[in-house]
Amino acid sequence: MPTVSLSTAKPITARADALIIGIRGDEDREEFAAALDVLGFTGEKDQVVAFPSNGKAKAELVVAVALPDEPNAEDLRRAAARGVRAAKNATSIAVALHPAGVDEVEAIAEGIALGAYKYDVYKSKKKGKGAKKPEPKLSSATILSAFARQTTATNAVERAATVSEAVNIARDWVNTPPADLRPSSFAEAITTHAGTAVRVSVWDERRLAKERCGGILGVGQGSDSPPRLVKLTYAPENAVAHLALVGKGITFDSGGLSIKSGTGMSTMKLDMAGAAAVVAATVAIAKLGLPIKITTFACLAENMPSGSATRPGDVLTMRNGSTVEVLNTDAEGRLVLGDGLALAAEAKPDHIVDVATLTGACVVALGERTSGMLGNDYDFGKRVLANAKDAGESMWPLPIAEEMKALVTSSKIADLRQHNPKPYGGTLFAAAFLREFVGEIPWAHLDIAGPSFNEGSPFDYTPVGGTGTGVRTIVKLALDMSSK
Repeated sequence: MPTVSLSTAKPITARADALIIGIRGDEDREEFAAALDVLGFTGEKDQVVAFPSNGKAKAELVVAVALPDEPNAEDLRRAAARGVRAAKNATSIAVALHPAGVDEVEAIAEGIALGAYKYDVYKSKKKGKGAKKPEPKLSSATILSAFARQTTATNAVERAATVSEAVNIARDWVNTPPADLRPSSFAEAITTHAGTAVRVSVWDERRLAKERCGGILGVGQGSDSPPRLVKLTYAPENAVAHLALVGKGITFDSGGLSIKSGTGMSTMKLDMAGAAAVVAATVAIAKLGLPIKITTFACLAENMPSGSATRPGDVLTMRNGSTVEVLNTDAEGRLVLGDGLALAAEAKPDHIVDVATLTGACVVALGERTSGMLGNDYDFGKRVLANAKDAGESMWPLPIAEEMKALVTSSKIADLRQHNPKPYGGTLFAAAFLREFVGEIPWAHLDIAGPSFNEGSPFDYTPVGGTGTGVRTIVKLALDMSSK
């Protein structure tokens, strides 16, 4: 991740490989008007052009990015990332996007760090004649701003670095091939990443059985890599609130005995993105020193078909004592989350948030770039959505329709039915099922099935592969809670 600093230097005097400059109108165009005209730069939304400075700036390359007349923080976050991606061979950049306040400086710093992300761990490092030369990596960035000498701006850049690091570690985990990130190795990776920032405990299959976590055990029993539950605790002495987080961590989802198609299975390493998000956010919150107690449960399992796998028609007993009739083993996320949510409720937090790549139905409803938000408390839901908007993460509220309660409790042999008996309302049914495990505690469920993984081309600060969605919303929520 590049080192980001601040400077009051003028754009044309800034020393860097590339200068990224925001263009809002004629005044911003003036220095480079001839080049912009030749390249057909009209200032339309999201437009980016790059050209040699020809001595008009200290930087060799100029990258012009279009900005609205009055850009907000998200506009600047995206513009910074577009500029970074356009200056792909630069190892140092100067960024002049006209931030109007410290919050916008922070957004630009995030855009730089997120836009510079690359996952090339598995790219071979070939040498010799004919070997493809690896792309240079951005190592340093300077944000040009009148606020550069303010302590609040320096703090904002440091905060952006902590949050961006969290997003990028979540991306790394999601991008890791599933054979290299099974439940036990994911638990080890979490423990290593947490370091001394938070307290970590890992429950193996024996402890899970002792603790009556039948949902996690039931999902993981078909794999030769047993499930794990990782609990993270951050408890500052001055905590003003207590937030519990739960993440779905299916390290690979074959569908179990209700097996997926080959195409449907090809990206299922992404099914642990919820666990990655809540863990990364927890560590970031601790590093920021926020006065919020965080209790996090990452529910890790590999959903595989075998002679020991859970069968459609089996009944599992969950942590809270509820029995669940399993009717589709490809609807496994709600089973691991049920145990995690029950444990979270036992911790008696003020609020609970779970994050999961839970339903394909949510992708059908909201597309690939917007998460669904459902819950049991209107005011808390509004708060989560407001913080998601501030973070720049697209999220939309969906209802838990009244009739879903009857469907969830419609099993003839158990307390709860795991799978929707009807072919519609899948996201609503899944949330209604999860609601059974949180009691009266205000709770929000974030279904990130769409935006957690990008199979298309990179755009703005969203790379190909894991996106780290959910991390910034949770950190923003914790910041919000710490101030009230």
